Amino acid sequence: MTISVIRNAGMVIGWDTGTRTHTYLPDADLAFEGGVITSVGRHYAGPADIVIDGAGMMVMPGLVNIHSHPSSEPMNKGLIDEIGSPGFYNSSLYEYLPIFRADAEAVPDCVRVALSELLLSGVTTLADLSMAHPGWLDLLAEAGMRVCIAPMFRSARWFTKNGHLVEYDWNEAAGEKAMAEALSLIERAKQHPSGRLFGMVTPAQIDTCSEGLLRDSFAEAKARGVAWQIHAAQSVSEFHEITRRHGYTPIGWLDHLGLLSERSIIGHGIFLDDHPSTPWHTKTDLARLAETGTTVAHCPTVFARRGISLRDFGRYQRAGVNMGVGTDTYPHNMLDELRLVSYLARTQAGDPRTMNSTSLFNAATIGGAKALGRDDIGRLAVGCRADMVLVDLTHPMMRPTHDPVRSLIYAAGDRAIRTVFVDGEKVVDNGRVLTMDYPAAAAALQDAQVRVKAAVPNLDWDHRTAEAISPLTFPSA
Repeated sequence: MTISVIRNAGMVIGWDTGTRTHTYLPDADLAFEGGVITSVGRHYAGPADIVIDGAGMMVMPGLVNIHSHPSSEPMNKGLIDEIGSPGFYNSSLYEYLPIFRADAEAVPDCVRVALSELLLSGVTTLADLSMAHPGWLDLLAEAGMRVCIAPMFRSARWFTKNGHLVEYDWNEAAGEKAMAEALSLIERAKQHPSGRLFGMVTPAQIDTCSEGLLRDSFAEAKARGVAWQIHAAQSVSEFHEITRRHGYTPIGWLDHLGLLSERSIIGHGIFLDDHPSTPWHTKTDLARLAETGTTVAHCPTVFARRGISLRDFGRYQRAGVNMGVGTDTYPHNMLDELRLVSYLARTQAGDPRTMNSTSLFNAATIGGAKALGRDDIGRLAVGCRADMVLVDLTHPMMRPTHDPVRSLIYAAGDRAIRTVFVDGEKVVDNGRVLTMDYPAAAAALQDAQVRVKAAVPNLDWDHRTAEAISPLTFPSA
């Protein structure tokens, strides 16, 4: 096999196996072979078939994104940035999610756009929460990224007839069939020749899944040794629906069913029993999450658009909750998401010390890896996968570089990312995606959005046009 060495890197974010923490290694080398890291440290003296000049570069572990919807979200740019339903406490889920959806023709372009943006912002591992679509596995493999496929299934679909009442159309048999198909896809992913795909069991939402589907899906995840993820505590409407049905909060209901565990990931987990928007007679949800080892997938952008925020990231971490980060919506820019995580946590807490860049970077690397059941990603250590990002320390927005991770997150962002490796294979070089045609896919979404907008009046409960729902910033002359 070919041995590659990144020589004389300005900085390597290595992994200290003794303290189990990331650590800065100035002027270091990193060697990898066959997709695996073989050496991290100063003065590598072993053989090298390929030498990469690391001067002026920071080598960091690829970021781990544990919650994203690449098959639909990129098409919504410009449409849903400023809309939320007043009748649903400003959530956009129930009134607008069903009508602003990419059609089948647009899905591959959505995926290519999302994965390109993710790679360019340093993500090397992604959890893709999508409804199954044709060619899904091969499309993900094309990107060269490491992907945990999370085919969603459910017992009911939600809809509204008036903009203030959520109704559910139940079909439990269809949910069971969809779960069986999802499990089959997970097995196929594990066997995919790319070697970079694996799976997660994903009942879609707590309010659209029957108790039987929830229990059965968790049992299947446990039997397969994979993660289990569900959207829960993501809206005030959902909180009230679950308390009405069961007399428990969403987190309390999952705990009652025995579904909180170290393999469990809660997509969003915002509306706990002590959130100001959902006060409840208990105050135990946060402790339940921590005690069971459950992960929360935190995706601030999609909620900040509606004036909604988790309260707060630092509080969850201090309570002992494993936190991971996802992008959920466009732009699929992980570094932008991390910056917003930090700012919202501090404003929600009213305390700039509620969290720091150490806890933030950990959530985006080892926190996400732990959630996915992986100890071979999210860190640069011998034996781990060669998933690495090279950041240009000489970029003007990285300077001065008193603390390069802070400079990256709070100033430079993806502009300073130069090269990305997944499994030792270069997938981004000089700030350009090598595996997919990002500009062509983005251009194709222009036509896709025109098609989607034309269909909106037939899908909307009030037969409004897309322009009526989402007015332009300025009137068109």
